[in-house]
Amino acid sequence: MAKADPQRSCLGCREVKPKGELLRFVLDPAGNVVPDLAKKLPGRGAYTCYRHSCLETALKKRQFSRSFKGEAKTPRVDEMLELVTGLQEERVVATMALANKAGRVVSGSDKVMDALRKGNVALLILAEDISDESAAKFLAIAGKTGVESYRFLFKERLGSPLGKDIRSVVAVEPGPFADSLRRELTRYGNFFEGGAE
Repeated sequence: MAKADPQRSCLGCREVKPKGELLRFVLDPAGNVVPDLAKKLPGRGAYTCYRHSCLETALKKRQFSRSFKGEAKTPRVDEMLELVTGLQEERVVATMALANKAGRVVSGSDKVMDALRKGNVALLILAEDISDESAAKFLAIAGKTGVESYRFLFKERLGSPLGKDIRSVVAVEPGPFADSLRRELTRYGNFFEGGAE
């Protein structure tokens, strides 16, 4: 029988959740609070939900110092939010690059549309700045075939993990890479849920 994931409470909203569903922070040797998205850094962890608002609350209420039982050095709220956002983006981009290297990614409007029609797509990633008209076409087919879709980055950056200049839409074939990307993109999207007040 699989071992249950230990529970931890969020420093922001105080909700108790499995540790694997939360964003982990540790102290570096100088006493700075640093995000540990891979959950591999040594030391005691402190946790928040994958939500912008929870991290902001934890920082404003100085919950990291309480959790680490001493003075924990934290950057300004906007700096920490920007840092976590950047690290989350890097995780998605790195996973996309690996999926592309393994031949599990299709990009370019015509190729993606063809893959969607053939039913060989697990998830669809649309650039933030894709035109409404183009997005509607892809989302209509994705909706009919039950393919999950996400908005991520701008066209110029969406192509970079694939070794391309500009991409407005990317499709990922079923398999472990799609599962990893789904998890990372969901976390990335959840982080902005509730946002800043």
